[in-house]
Amino acid sequence: MAKRVAIIGAGVSGLAAIRCCLEEGLEPTCFERSDDMGGLWKFSEHAEEGRASIYRSVFTNSSKEMMCFPDFPYPDDYPNYLHHSKLQEYLRAFAHTKSLLGHIRFETLVTSVKKCPGFLVTGQWTVVTEKDGKQESTVFDAVMICSGHHVYPNLPTDSFPGLEQLQGNYLHSRDYKGPEAFRGKRVLVIGLGNSGSDIAVELSRLAAQVIISTRSGSWVMGRVWDDGYPWDMVPLRKEPVFNDELPSRILCGTVSIKPGVKKFTETSAVFEDGTVFEAIDSVIFATGYGYAYPFLDDSIIKSRNNEVTLYKGIFPPQLEKSTLAVIGLVQSLGAAIPTADLQARWAAKVFANSCTLPTTNEMMDDIDEKMGKKLKWFGQSHTLQTDYVTYMDELGSFIGAKPNIPWLFLTDPRLALEVFFGPCSPYQFRLMGPGKWEGARNAILTQWNRTLRPTRTRAVGEAQQPHHYYNLLKMLSFPLLLLAVWLTFYS
Repeated sequence: MAKRVAIIGAGVSGLAAIRCCLEEGLEPTCFERSDDMGGLWKFSEHAEEGRASIYRSVFTNSSKEMMCFPDFPYPDDYPNYLHHSKLQEYLRAFAHTKSLLGHIRFETLVTSVKKCPGFLVTGQWTVVTEKDGKQESTVFDAVMICSGHHVYPNLPTDSFPGLEQLQGNYLHSRDYKGPEAFRGKRVLVIGLGNSGSDIAVELSRLAAQVIISTRSGSWVMGRVWDDGYPWDMVPLRKEPVFNDELPSRILCGTVSIKPGVKKFTETSAVFEDGTVFEAIDSVIFATGYGYAYPFLDDSIIKSRNNEVTLYKGIFPPQLEKSTLAVIGLVQSLGAAIPTADLQARWAAKVFANSCTLPTTNEMMDDIDEKMGKKLKWFGQSHTLQTDYVTYMDELGSFIGAKPNIPWLFLTDPRLALEVFFGPCSPYQFRLMGPGKWEGARNAILTQWNRTLRPTRTRAVGEAQQPHHYYNLLKMLSFPLLLLAVWLTFYS
């Protein structure tokens, strides 16, 4: 009899989990509290309790070739960066093609996930759900939590003295849907992340004045990189803020940048440099999100010092049985869809007993080592972040799906060159090993064609794809040039 797996949430991670469970011969049941799939990408005119919420103008910051399911490329004519409605279309097509919708129970809230009395032996969980006011209790062999981390807004009002005196209104970016309500207003946006910069730019077209307050600042860059290609298809490891218009709006004076807010008065904000923003109408907190799983005992996810303690960001290491996985909590510096897909593939294999996890001590040692590196690179507030390529290679190696570059150079040099020097596109992780997709080779070799296709709207000369080998030679020649100059002047 197939093992039964409860999946909580039918967003990107939930769809990946359903498909991966089916691939392993498991029996998935997905519970979605809303009436539709898509999670974060399902737009609603009003923020709904317990669901992620986006604004009307949201576009992706990852390009289509880098954020697809590894065996399901986007249509050629899709733009490289997608409006949320376009991404929702893609997710629907994926769910339909892979026959996933029949495994989802919509308008069903998970209220409790608890270990069964015989958990030490069976590893089973009791999942309590509620629909139309009626509760149902079901036993599952494993659980995948796929409810994401954009549901519970971080609204740090206690960190802003005087905010309660402010006569204007304040809200979290989760409740922002569009700029119309702010026409002619003076607006302060707190936070210079992707949401904060998007909202500030959009408001600047209608508002009287927009100021962004940021404690630490950020590198801001556009989505377009060298030769007009998407930023994430060329080498780049650290993710800055992406906004194509913010620099020009700053230059035009419709958006200003200020340091952190020291305090509020009834009508103004006083910044840490002593300057004041007077006559504030609205404050928008683009201050990110916390994560919470109200249906689960907190100690399972935060098993030490009230911090997230998950092996590879997925498995609670101190569970007696490895039958619970969290998919999509890790904030990889790359696209969410391929990350969730690889996480779910590994988790499904663990549930199906075709992969084994290390001992508890080994997992805890790995968590400690990784946490030290993350604190060094990303800081205390970004301990869920991880490097995309390193993380994907690590997960791929656990299930035998990491590309074998030496073997490819021996058997398929053309493909090896594209994999090694080209972007770390999702298709690479369905190229070999379990879950291999026969179309992966062709998808990799034609990925630049699909990138160019939506931009080729008029007849011009042949466009050239990036020359990775030439760029590598340029990088190698620079230190040689410096050495030659040094030898010339000091020999």
